[in-house]
Amino acid sequence: MAEAPIARITGGIVQGDRQDDINCFKGIRYGADTGGANRFRPPQPVEPWEGVRLADAFGPDSPQSDPDKPARASDAAVQVLGIEGEDCLRANVWTPSMNGKRPVLVWLHGGGFVSGSGSGIIYDGTRLARRGDVVVITLNHRLGALGYMNLEGFVQSDEPLVNLGMLDIVAALRWVQDNVAAFGGDPGNVTVFGESGGGRKVSTLLAMPDARGLFHRGVIQSGPAVFMNDADASKDVTRRILEEAGETAPTLASLQAMPLERLMKAQLRVLSQVAREEQPGLAQPLAAVVDGTILPNHPFDPEAPSISDDIPVMIGWNQTEATLWLGRDPDLNEVSDERLATRITSLVGDRAREFIANYRQHYPEANNSDLLAYIATGRRRYPLDSLVLAERKAQRAGAPVWLYTLRYRTTARRGALRTPHALEIPFVFDNVDTSRRFVGDGEGPQAMAEQMSECWLAFARGSDPNHPGIPHWPAYDPIRRESMLFDVESTIATDYGRVERETFGKLYYP
Repeated sequence: MAEAPIARITGGIVQGDRQDDINCFKGIRYGADTGGANRFRPPQPVEPWEGVRLADAFGPDSPQSDPDKPARASDAAVQVLGIEGEDCLRANVWTPSMNGKRPVLVWLHGGGFVSGSGSGIIYDGTRLARRGDVVVITLNHRLGALGYMNLEGFVQSDEPLVNLGMLDIVAALRWVQDNVAAFGGDPGNVTVFGESGGGRKVSTLLAMPDARGLFHRGVIQSGPAVFMNDADASKDVTRRILEEAGETAPTLASLQAMPLERLMKAQLRVLSQVAREEQPGLAQPLAAVVDGTILPNHPFDPEAPSISDDIPVMIGWNQTEATLWLGRDPDLNEVSDERLATRITSLVGDRAREFIANYRQHYPEANNSDLLAYIATGRRRYPLDSLVLAERKAQRAGAPVWLYTLRYRTTARRGALRTPHALEIPFVFDNVDTSRRFVGDGEGPQAMAEQMSECWLAFARGSDPNHPGIPHWPAYDPIRRESMLFDVESTIATDYGRVERETFGKLYYP
């Protein structure tokens, strides 16, 4: 039996274990417990320890569940929630060898800014580390009210009171810089990649001065963040949570002493209310905030951030993102013309006929169910904001940006899901066999993993996703607008997002 791997890092010595031929370290603290006197403070350093600390089990996820309901494992195809707690600043590391100087990939999980975990089985880094001879790292950090309330003006402190969850990620990236060499990684070659909320975190990092120099390329999967939250709108959400929690005259000390259950109940009640309201100035009710300092401006508005001109980016979306939520919709597999018009009217109002005609012309082979999935996906801005972000990044003429769309259709749920949100994750991590309920049966899913994981690895090694298993993928430019269409037989398309630009673009970017 192989000897357990040991790493000497800032703070002390950690001992991991072996997964087949891969060294794995789980639950390593990159910051101190964020509870008690550290609640609503920027991440604090870990206290050094004596001896060897075991790193063979995942650490707590950031609190996110309803305290009145028993913990429930979510769909294993997306994530598995474990024990929750404020001692959640943890990193998990997979590496083929403790020696050497390998590319490093740091994963930011999805779940918006209020849920999720870096510890799900779908994010297991074993196969990706082995396939690419790279170091894979996943993170937990503060979420929801604990990480993204904007307490500026509500309490007094000499430290930042906003964007604490993003500061956690910056602290983790500094930890990577200081320690990844002990795991056989190259601190000068770090790629940050993430999906959904994780993609929005990558987008935000690209615009954060504190993150400058801590990573060298970024991948944004179904998570473009052109805009984040305005300061005033974020403060309104904070005020409502504090009032719901009974904190009408809060102090930092009173918030640090508040029972966690009370805060979580207040957060969940307010989020439920806000979800039914118009939300001007909010990308999400709790998310990164344009505070003028930590995040000086919206990430990609009115242009791409100049501080990341030299950072190459990959960005893309899945063709029918919305079918993850429409998957049990009785209309999804059989939609009449009348019903399609009714459904699209509920999405875009009196322009429904125009939208249906435009999409039908663009996708002549699509049936009504497909059109519903395409238009519902466009409304959620995954295609449109990805196109805007790629366009604005390319216009700065710095480091290149590559654009993709996943079109492969899963056979899961009798094919009703088509190409849903998060489908690319098991392909990127090469974790097909543990995700069969999501990716479907047959040889197609592994064929997708062969293509997509190798693209991500090639990008991490040399800032270019091309490899022999795909057609040549040109970098995006605002004239030809070329993008990769990932499928069993992948192809290159020109201006693939034209229908989104010509329909939803008029609504969101007139």
